[in-house]
Amino acid sequence: MSNPDSWPQLAYEEHIWESSAHFWGVNAEYTNTGLRYAAAIPPQIASQSISGLNASTLRHAEQATMELIRFDQELGSMIANFAPVLLRSESASSSQIENLSASARAIFSAELGLIKSRNAEMIAANTKAMEAAIDLAEEISSGSILKMHEVLMSSQNIHAPGQWRDEPVWIGTNSHSPHGAEYVAPHSARVPELVDDLVLFLQRQDIPPLVQVALVHAQFEAIHPFTDGNGRTGRALAQSTLRHRGITRNVAMPVSAGLLADIDGYHQALTDYRQGKPEAIIQAFSAASLRAVANTRQLVTEITELRNSWNDRFHARKSSNAWAILDLLMTQPVVTAATAAQHLGVKTPNVYPPLKALVEAGVLQSKNEHKLGLFWRSDEVLQAIDRFAKRAGKRSKS
Repeated sequence: MSNPDSWPQLAYEEHIWESSAHFWGVNAEYTNTGLRYAAAIPPQIASQSISGLNASTLRHAEQATMELIRFDQELGSMIANFAPVLLRSESASSSQIENLSASARAIFSAELGLIKSRNAEMIAANTKAMEAAIDLAEEISSGSILKMHEVLMSSQNIHAPGQWRDEPVWIGTNSHSPHGAEYVAPHSARVPELVDDLVLFLQRQDIPPLVQVALVHAQFEAIHPFTDGNGRTGRALAQSTLRHRGITRNVAMPVSAGLLADIDGYHQALTDYRQGKPEAIIQAFSAASLRAVANTRQLVTEITELRNSWNDRFHARKSSNAWAILDLLMTQPVVTAATAAQHLGVKTPNVYPPLKALVEAGVLQSKNEHKLGLFWRSDEVLQAIDRFAKRAGKRSKS
């Protein structure tokens, strides 16, 4: 009998693969029925003790938690001004773990309807999922997890948005069959009960917050409840859990940007978790949180210094709408006349003169995009965000 204080590892059960596809030639083998494969049975963890965790792991998690809280408190309401940038940075980093990358310019432009990159479009959708995750943080449920996935996947028509899967999913082999896969997630019939159990674990208050975030994420990835988008939804759920436990109150801390520094280690930690060894994923989230704080401090400093430099480079009367646009650019570095006017609460024609003045001062650049009209952008802020991504390990492309 296993130690009741140790974290349980996954069990497995045999299933028979029945393919609904029909292949010919070299793929004909995948039409064979009767292929046997082992699907995981994740343990239920709602009442699982964490007393068997290594003391140093718990101390590291506590250190990272205090650093996250301290960062939030030090900057106070100021950090809330950077919430849109940090949210998009977290979304981009989470997507990069799935090999989806795009420049900051492409991502912010995609949110305004300018789609030049499928990756940017998908990252923009991930940002909406992150927003939904934070909005739903007060009371996390199976329904709120479905909502996160629905928002994430709404722009495609292949995978059912906001629905538990009704078919096998697997990792580490060809797309035709789970036979020989590195990991086959639990049978779809088990998914609703496992997610309900996960939600009960998430609602516990007797577990250190960051430890809980890491374990919730790893258990969610073991369940793999959707046909696609599990990783991005799981990291959105991590943001929701951070907010739910009160670690982050003003912003979505880009923890995924910290995970990017060691993607192989992150994936190995998820494998270790499935083998009943949870320390690695807790350590990964703790280290990622500390990296995220350091990286975010630098980003906030760079953008704040940029804003101060604009005061020296741009001159206008105090009542000019240009000053409000400068504040907007710190967190929304790509705008249209309509979005700028909406933010300022004025009619659209009133923002054209200040936008023109900012272009003439070299603060903004403008480009007429086919069918969508003029877009204005701050290359300086976009470059600061791309530098943040580079420090995190994300390779950017347009």
